Amino acid sequence: MYDVLPLPYEFILPTTSAMPFTVLGTVSGSKLPAGTFYTGATSLLGPTSLRATYVENNPRRNYVMQWNLNIQHDITRDFTGMIAYVGSRGVHQPYYSNQFDIVAPVKTSEGYLWPSPVGSGSVINPNFGSIRGLRWNGNSIYHSLQLGFRKRLSRGTLFQASYTWSKSIDDTSSSLAPDAFSNSVSTLPYFDSRRSRALSDFNMGRVLVLNGTWNLPSPKSSLAAAHWLADGWQLGGIFHASDGEPFTATFGSDGDPLGAGIADYPNRLSGPGCSTLTNPGQPRNFIKTECFSIPTASVSLLPKCDAKFGTGSQCFNLMGNAGRNILAGPNLVNLDLSLFKNLRTPVAQDRLGIQFRTEFFNILNRANFATPPSTDIFDSSGNVNGAGGLLTATSTTSREIQFGLKITW
Repeated sequence: MYDVLPLPYEFILPTTSAMPFTVLGTVSGSKLPAGTFYTGATSLLGPTSLRATYVENNPRRNYVMQWNLNIQHDITRDFTGMIAYVGSRGVHQPYYSNQFDIVAPVKTSEGYLWPSPVGSGSVINPNFGSIRGLRWNGNSIYHSLQLGFRKRLSRGTLFQASYTWSKSIDDTSSSLAPDAFSNSVSTLPYFDSRRSRALSDFNMGRVLVLNGTWNLPSPKSSLAAAHWLADGWQLGGIFHASDGEPFTATFGSDGDPLGAGIADYPNRLSGPGCSTLTNPGQPRNFIKTECFSIPTASVSLLPKCDAKFGTGSQCFNLMGNAGRNILAGPNLVNLDLSLFKNLRTPVAQDRLGIQFRTEFFNILNRANFATPPSTDIFDSSGNVNGAGGLLTATSTTSREIQFGLKITW
């Protein structure tokens, strides 16, 4: 068990980013005529450019518990196996949000409902900028099964394998920056940390890593030239396969559908084909957008809904029921190989070594896609986002071949 004391940066950074030390404004379009910077930009700053910071006055003590149990066994003289269970539990962890200037919404059986029309009475002071804050009400838990096998170097062969099957759950995956990972949700609701409790941003359920080295045997020959050509070859490889990182289906990050300055979610549907929410192997339509809808309300709640952009039972001031990190990103499969030629030299009693290296990265040339950059199912006006679920980037490079010469003395 570890006592985790708050670090100074958790207080210093939020404080120095607030007034009177910082005034933040954004200028876009034609609001700032050419040649007027910086005085023109300064004139556009006002009360809404000011930010404040809230830090919990008397936080609970943050602590982390860790435990593990492992069994190791020498299967043969050169082969060792291991099986282990590893777990941890974090209590009263930092929970940071970019927006504390919120009037608490009404919690209904259908979700959190903000005032109608959208933006009316959603924030405490609409004439002021954001209030960012830090509380110690986060929790986390981690469980994993870990397998490992190792063959010691013998007969010119070294081999290792590891497999991890795990799950990490938390309310937020960072201590101060809410979007520390590329798949993080930037502004979480501070008033209900359980609403964001889900798989951690860094969770990868299954990870397999294999690596090995093989010193190729030399052919039998009495010719010195044949030995020089055939001796000293070494083949190596690293194979890595893992599940994709989780990510969140969002609603209207181009605007503010709730009018409260926090992230919004669409509704998750449970129709045919929606038991899973992604289409693996389809980079143009990775997210099953048909499995989501704009938040809707029942007849009894509908009079309190904002239908400015919607029709029927759509309710724009109702937070959707889709949760954080409910989608699984593309998995990863990668194989790197290396081929070395070690040359023995008679110089300085073999103290001079020369090695020619040929390295193949992603030799399979597999497109390992990263999570989609746009996770909005709908824009802030309720229109379907055509770029939602489009995979446009990869997490590894294409096949690369590298040659090198290494000299040691």
